[in-house]
Amino acid sequence: MNRRTFLQSSAAASTLAAVPFSLRAADKAGAKKFRTALIGCGWWGNNILREAMASGACEIVALCDVDSRQFEATLKNVSAGTGDAPKTYKDYRELLAQAKPEIVIVGTPDHWHALPTIAAVKAGAHVYVEKPIGHTVMEGRAMVNAARAANRVVQVGTHRRIAPHNVSGRDFIRSGKVGEIGMVRCFVHYGGGPEKPRPTVAVPKELDWDLWCGPAPLRPFNGGDPRDNSGASRGGIHPRGFRNYLDYANGTLGDWGIHWLDQILWITGEKYPKHIYSTGGRPIAGPVVNTAQEQTTDAPDHQLATFKFDRLSVQWEHRRFGGNNTDKGENVGCYFYGTKGIFHMGWQKGWTFYPSNANEPVVSEPAQLNAPDSQNIKELWADFLQAIRTGSKPVSDIGDVHLSTNMALLGMLSLKHGRSIEWDGAKERIIGDEAANKLLRREYRKGYEYPKV
Repeated sequence: MNRRTFLQSSAAASTLAAVPFSLRAADKAGAKKFRTALIGCGWWGNNILREAMASGACEIVALCDVDSRQFEATLKNVSAGTGDAPKTYKDYRELLAQAKPEIVIVGTPDHWHALPTIAAVKAGAHVYVEKPIGHTVMEGRAMVNAARAANRVVQVGTHRRIAPHNVSGRDFIRSGKVGEIGMVRCFVHYGGGPEKPRPTVAVPKELDWDLWCGPAPLRPFNGGDPRDNSGASRGGIHPRGFRNYLDYANGTLGDWGIHWLDQILWITGEKYPKHIYSTGGRPIAGPVVNTAQEQTTDAPDHQLATFKFDRLSVQWEHRRFGGNNTDKGENVGCYFYGTKGIFHMGWQKGWTFYPSNANEPVVSEPAQLNAPDSQNIKELWADFLQAIRTGSKPVSDIGDVHLSTNMALLGMLSLKHGRSIEWDGAKERIIGDEAANKLLRREYRKGYEYPKV
């Protein structure tokens, strides 16, 4: 990508960051309201729903969740936000057939992203789906193909693409002030320790556990009550712990990693790593337990992954032990190492550039994040509405975030496979390793059909 293209793209991103305010004024002035439905009524789904309601552009017509305990708080949220009285559903297929939404929010666990998104665009709805877009690479490809075939807008919840400090940081890097980038290191460091197995407990009567597991393997239930805010439920699979159970997600790399890997592709214009290698394990969390009586998580408590591009190398690292803030004051983000200095793209503390020349000042910009949970969904939702109304490409378009998701999934694939892989990104195939290619998809449980690519 040449300098002119860099600057043009940066200018476009800066313009997008200013969109929300004019859009929200137009929406509140009486523009069309979109029939909107939420599939997955948990914590993060409600964060998205709040911004949909605050836009003034959405009539909330339907809610869907396989755990009816989630409805109480969500219905209160809707009542306070718009006064709407949405109908509740357990099965998203019934919701699509009966409520006929124009916008669908998919806020489910990762293993349930693909099928509702594909069904929704086929039913004529535009979709806002949480990241990562799929649990396996071929799910993501099927989602992109379905969105394109239906000519629907699909926005992915990588809200850092439109957060003000991320946009300005991208501009700073693309201006050449960091110099030529040769390496990027992304990291997430949090505390933790040895893991004690959680006992299997009876499935609550309000939860359809078979449907929650859906196309993924059916495991014993070890969760808690989503209405319990004490944190006691978070280690179980449902409602908040699924990220670290590999049947349903892809650990920290599939969760946090997608945000920072996406930042790298978005900033540099790269698309496909050519060589991927990952290693990691559970030396602190301990061995995996999965019996009828009890189970632990099975995601790695630490992981290292390298991604080799033509122009630069990328390193990912995470750990869930030894958490601290030794990384220049923030334990998440990515460092861009350039010929003129080091640029840290962070989260809650914004970005900082440390010039190589000691005579030059350190430059930084604080974050501008929204409550709750320090995010920028408001801005991303406004961009989503603009894309629907104008036919423009959204800033977190599913085709672009598919590439970022692939990086995370290929890192996990290498870890599971136990060796490095060579990736043909254009063909979405692993070169010379058919055993590894089989891991680009997985068999669905009986009664579910893997989406056709």
